[in-house]
Amino acid sequence: MNDSIEQAVLRAIVTMRENLGEALTVDDLARSAMFSKFHFTRIFQRATGVTPGRFLSAMRLQRAKQLLVTTELNIAHISADVGYNSVGTFSSRFSRSVGMSPTRFRHLAGHATHIATEPGRPMPQPSHARVYGHAWTHDNDPVLIFVGLFPERVPEGRPARCTVVDGAGEYELDAVPPGTWYLLAQAVPSSPDRCEDPEATYVCALGPITVCRDSEIKTDLALNPVRALDPPVLLALLDARKHALSTMTAQIVGLDERRRCQRVA
Repeated sequence: MNDSIEQAVLRAIVTMRENLGEALTVDDLARSAMFSKFHFTRIFQRATGVTPGRFLSAMRLQRAKQLLVTTELNIAHISADVGYNSVGTFSSRFSRSVGMSPTRFRHLAGHATHIATEPGRPMPQPSHARVYGHAWTHDNDPVLIFVGLFPERVPEGRPARCTVVDGAGEYELDAVPPGTWYLLAQAVPSSPDRCEDPEATYVCALGPITVCRDSEIKTDLALNPVRALDPPVLLALLDARKHALSTMTAQIVGLDERRRCQRVA
């Protein structure tokens, strides 16, 4: 993708970000990118992996997530701020995409206590398919890596299967339902003092991947720093700070126990 096309798509994304509460149309976005509507839609999807409308919807919900945990605005106010005319529609869309209601998201400070997977359709025989590989970030920072299989390019709702890898290493998704999936990964620093740093977030998206009942699919994941062209991650992920602190506590307890045993010996 050449620089002029990328800059055009970025102009459209800036227009989205600055007008989340407005009734933007694809025509409006195409004008900001200085392309025809048809050509703009094509290049936008090629650059980001999703349609302009899907990207805009994800940005609106991402902004709602931020407002829920950083302000005391009520749900109705937040709903209007991000372009929804109906609080009911907003709450339903938010719950489906993020995995919990706006009220619960605020109560949990924006993090999930666990990540539920989609139960999937009943099958006459169980699936033995698995997707596995190695996941890492290029600068090898200590990170927590979430890996999930989703039906669409935007990571939202319940994944078909998912796992969390503590640091760069091997991941494995077992009993994957047959179908066409996108493999999406996000990494955040495992250090408690850096886990909220947006510049230290890494992402990777691959797909579509077609899985059959007995598939063995090896896919390595090289995560790169998040870019403006990457669709927002809407799913409420686990709290990296709590995970990091619990890991550190376990390590300290283990060290104290080893020292105690050494003194006894």
